[in-house]
Amino acid sequence: MSDPGKKPVAPTRRKAGRHRGEGQWAAGHFTPLNGNEQVKKDDDGLNVRTRIETIYAHRGFDSIDGQDLRGRMRWWGLYTQRRPGIDGGKTAILEPEELDDEYFMLRVRIDGGRLTTAQLRVIGEISQEFARGTADITDRQNVQYHWIRIEDMPEIWRRLEAVGLSTTEACGDTPRVILGSPVAGIAEDEIIDGTPAIEEIHRRVVGNKAYSNLPRKFKTAVSGSPLLDVAHEINDVAFVGVNHPEHGPGFDVWVGGGLSTNPKIGVRLGVWVPLEEVADVHEGIVGIFRDYGYRRLRTRARIKFLVADWGAEKFRQVLEDEYLLRKLADGPAPEQPPHHWRDHVGVHRQRDGRYYVGFAPRVGRVDGTTLTKIADLAEAHGSGRVRTTVQQKMLILDVPEERVAALTEGLAALDLTTAPSAFRRGTMACTGIEFCKLAIVETKGRGAWLIDEMERRLPDFDEPITININGCPNSCARIQVADIGLKGQLVTDDEGNQVEGFQVHLGGALGLEPAFGRKVRGLKVTAAQLADYVERVLRAFQEQREPGERFAQWAARADEGSLS
Repeated sequence: MSDPGKKPVAPTRRKAGRHRGEGQWAAGHFTPLNGNEQVKKDDDGLNVRTRIETIYAHRGFDSIDGQDLRGRMRWWGLYTQRRPGIDGGKTAILEPEELDDEYFMLRVRIDGGRLTTAQLRVIGEISQEFARGTADITDRQNVQYHWIRIEDMPEIWRRLEAVGLSTTEACGDTPRVILGSPVAGIAEDEIIDGTPAIEEIHRRVVGNKAYSNLPRKFKTAVSGSPLLDVAHEINDVAFVGVNHPEHGPGFDVWVGGGLSTNPKIGVRLGVWVPLEEVADVHEGIVGIFRDYGYRRLRTRARIKFLVADWGAEKFRQVLEDEYLLRKLADGPAPEQPPHHWRDHVGVHRQRDGRYYVGFAPRVGRVDGTTLTKIADLAEAHGSGRVRTTVQQKMLILDVPEERVAALTEGLAALDLTTAPSAFRRGTMACTGIEFCKLAIVETKGRGAWLIDEMERRLPDFDEPITININGCPNSCARIQVADIGLKGQLVTDDEGNQVEGFQVHLGGALGLEPAFGRKVRGLKVTAAQLADYVERVLRAFQEQREPGERFAQWAARADEGSLS
């Protein structure tokens, strides 16, 4: 956080610190220093769509250029998925072409988590027709398909774009989907509605070649909810609703958050930004990342490393002096959220007297048929507005009070409960080895199984708990900030065999007291031992907790014996 009473540091074109020659464009380092930068220099990723539509969709998978296949096609939401039958022990050994299947994962970006029922129905129909029924809700409010053929992409794009949806820059070294509060504009307790800012950010940067070659991916979040419901602490940039004592509602700005193998919590710039200036500030921060971001080493190419080296004060100074050309007002930090859950699950009154209804699929896994039925329910009982959340949940908005019971019954018939157990509500999982080329272990099915086991073993457990399951170290499922984070890896069982298992992180948290989970020395569990372990540690928590103590607080002070 910057100190308003301290004299600003003069901006410099040379990065402070011990690192030199990081591939920063602003320092004159334009020569590509790794293969990814060379691919982007050779041709902008946005240009690959023309080749997909005119060449690859007609000639098939084998016609795809390798640099397009494993690089530029991500700019349009496409990754090759994992070839079936390759176990986790070979993930880091095989060459990319040995791991590639001839099918793709396709990511549909849903900025702000906002969908109409017409859009949701098209997403469901595409799933059924082109993706073998797959459609996972991600923890970034997107929907992911699998089993997509390159031959079908022109028709898929045609259908998505006909209802205002897109896969543009859903992946790649680009501005990814913009997270937003799923109850923006309707919640009774909302500080400020960030929807206009999300729309303007999208208009300015998505598909804009000025920002389509960033050092790596760039993640944005905007929310005016006091629940802090978009995981702002771990985004590259986040705008968090606050009330300024003089200027009124606006946004506090955070930069430099991110997880993966080198996790960092974002830092406050200490500024207050009005709604109409959010897009300006966002564009300036994306520009800093493009110009000053590290491009020499892929492992240091996220903005969190630049922020860590510069510090918040210098970052703010460069933003103001070189990009905005004006000073920003100092501002307050957000207040502590009123409760632990931030997913909006359940039945809640809107500011207009109607209700929104949040429900919980199992670890984000749904299917095309279910999505079309959700669209039918939303049209029958609501106004035709649906939302996704960053916890792999969904909401139906604008439900009259007299329709709430019928809607919840309809959802329950689809196994979509509005009153889930703590385990169903709090368990997330990434894609895992079923489809992901980076994964080492299975996640989605195991997460669903773990929910069932915990509900059976601990039927009365009702404390907020997050259990996040990831198939590799990259933390797409946010393992370091979960109460119980499970990082997939191969472990040795009691018979000396290499089997699927997990390294355990305990006591991670988001909020105004964010923390990364504690790793107990040598604590790894096999997949077969997972339910026994989770039951054991949760029973220890129940026995040892102080009144009102959350799991993360207990885990931080518990002895290793209680955590093992």
